[in-house]
Amino acid sequence: MKRMNLTALFFVLFAATAVAQKYGFVDSDYIRKNIPAFATAQEQLNNLSKQWEKEVADNYAIVEQMYKAYQNESVLLSQDMRTKREEAIVTKEKEVKALQNKYFGMEGDLFKKREELVKPIQDEILKAIKEIAVDGNYTGIFDTAAGGNILFANPRSDISDQVLEKLGYKN
Repeated sequence: MKRMNLTALFFVLFAATAVAQKYGFVDSDYIRKNIPAFATAQEQLNNLSKQWEKEVADNYAIVEQMYKAYQNESVLLSQDMRTKREEAIVTKEKEVKALQNKYFGMEGDLFKKREELVKPIQDEILKAIKEIAVDGNYTGIFDTAAGGNILFANPRSDISDQVLEKLGYKN
């Protein structure tokens, strides 16, 4: 009997805490689209990326020209000259790959520029979300744009506009 009362009390307390939990969600894509500084930063990144892509592509075109010229002239070249040309082509190709990695690698210039331009905006958004979550006693905040498996979310639980307001952007 005592054990049954204890079990019943446990279930009542568990049910009470489950009901008291409050969840919300944000759409981070929607938030970012409504922050002009993010659009500006993204445009700068796109322009830099296009510029660097062109530079890398131009250098790969030079490697391709060097290779075609080598193929056309290889029968006329001595073994020593062929070897030198092959080495020059391989060296140039390595230089282009190094340049590509410098710009687009895991710790490349594009990554660093993204950190410089976008991370402060994302940090502001995250700070605002955390403040709203604490002030509103939310147990958790989910992001519907992050590809989470949220099958349904009541629009009343969407705090995206609150986040924009907290950041100083009226929608």
